[in-house]
Amino acid sequence: MTATAEQMKGRAGRLARLMPSGPSTAARTPFVLLVVLLLAGGLISLLLLNSALNEGSFRLSKLERETTELTDEQQALQRDVDSYSEPDALERRARELGMVPGGSPAFLDPDGTVRGVPERATAQPSPTAAPEPETNPAGPAGSATMSGSVTPSPSPSLATPTTSPATPLPTTPPPTSSGR
Repeated sequence: MTATAEQMKGRAGRLARLMPSGPSTAARTPFVLLVVLLLAGGLISLLLLNSALNEGSFRLSKLERETTELTDEQQALQRDVDSYSEPDALERRARELGMVPGGSPAFLDPDGTVRGVPERATAQPSPTAAPEPETNPAGPAGSATMSGSVTPSPSPSLATPTTSPATPLPTTPPPTSSGR
């Protein structure tokens, strides 16, 4: 047993030489401060990262809301353009501007001859309904029927549209075609 005690003493002696004898708090203080500073730095960096992500999230939701609003506005404007581009709407606005449908067209051939007879556009009665005059059973605007309803008589200004061209068309003989 003396040999094992000496071995233990030898091991303990070697361990004792590696470790300083007595309690030493001076060596632990820098390590504890380093660990605390690393933990505090990690927490602060996580807090800053979280704040930056939240700010980006708020900005993203604001941009998505603006995109939705702008998309709705673009679709409304496209509907307006489509409604103004309909043939009925184009014709109505053209008539409001005083435009009339064109007559039959004439075409120029590559050799300079005219094919067809050009005609001047003439105004036709507007397809929109004119406002009805007030109906008075005793007045000249209408005649009473048996049931007591009034039938308006047509006004002379509405019955015959007057279309007088501002400038008369020149009367030239139509050109002859080259036989094509």
